[in-house]
Amino acid sequence: MQIKIDDNAGFCFGVVNAIGTAEDELARSGTLYCLGDIVHNNAEVQRLNQKGLQVIDHHQIPSLRGEKVLIRAHGEPPSTYQQAKELDIRLVDATCPIVLALQQKIRKGFEEMRSLTPSGQVVIFGKPGHAEVIGLCGQTDNSAVIVSTPNDLEGIDFTRPIRLYSQTTKSKEEYAQLVQNMHQRIAEVCGQVDANHFVTHNTICNRVSNRSRQLEEFAREVDIVLFVSGKGSSNGHYLYEYCLSVQPNTHLISEVDELDMSWFEGVHRVGITGATSTPRWLMEAVAKAISK
Repeated sequence: MQIKIDDNAGFCFGVVNAIGTAEDELARSGTLYCLGDIVHNNAEVQRLNQKGLQVIDHHQIPSLRGEKVLIRAHGEPPSTYQQAKELDIRLVDATCPIVLALQQKIRKGFEEMRSLTPSGQVVIFGKPGHAEVIGLCGQTDNSAVIVSTPNDLEGIDFTRPIRLYSQTTKSKEEYAQLVQNMHQRIAEVCGQVDANHFVTHNTICNRVSNRSRQLEEFAREVDIVLFVSGKGSSNGHYLYEYCLSVQPNTHLISEVDELDMSWFEGVHRVGITGATSTPRWLMEAVAKAISK
């Protein structure tokens, strides 16, 4: 049996940077608070917890006056920075540069839409309640319209100007379908409109958009795919579903204990891959367990 780990799988730059920042701080002080799970992978969260990283939520911030708090790669809304300033909390900001640039772009679009008469709308294609989307929506004073699927259009007023953005980890195929659906709805409601009425910004991370093609090639080379990902990872869910469409013999697991050895009967080539939130060491542990 051949076991191959996908060279393109594993942490993206933003997650690598956030974890490296956390480890550097922990090496200096031994304790650091993190606003939410640093990555959507329980095994990695537990590893860092053993080093002294304590996960907190927004309700606990008032009790941390004067402490150090890490902002993970997903980013935070402006209100978090303001609250930390008022409480003399030192923020260790590990927001992914791509997410940070998107936040700034949305803020600029929001100011532009607010200056129009009638005012326009910022629409964000993303998962409601996701940490990144909360941070993005905060750039619009929480006035942005969040759409979760290409057909989720009921909250949009198509008679008003629109600026469309996307969560960085969404599917580029679904985003393209959303743009097409919105163009069609505008034509139905307004007839012919000028190009400035509806402006789209493809803000999906290239690392994510390129993974589909890479994953398809990898999945076709093996007899079975083990997709290793935290259950709460949006990126992991999307990539797993895509992998399953290419290789029906694909199984989603989040840890070694979820392996079922009956999966490997008659199998000669095993492929192990994962999301941008999946640590390399966990994929290697899965490979080692299968080898045994």
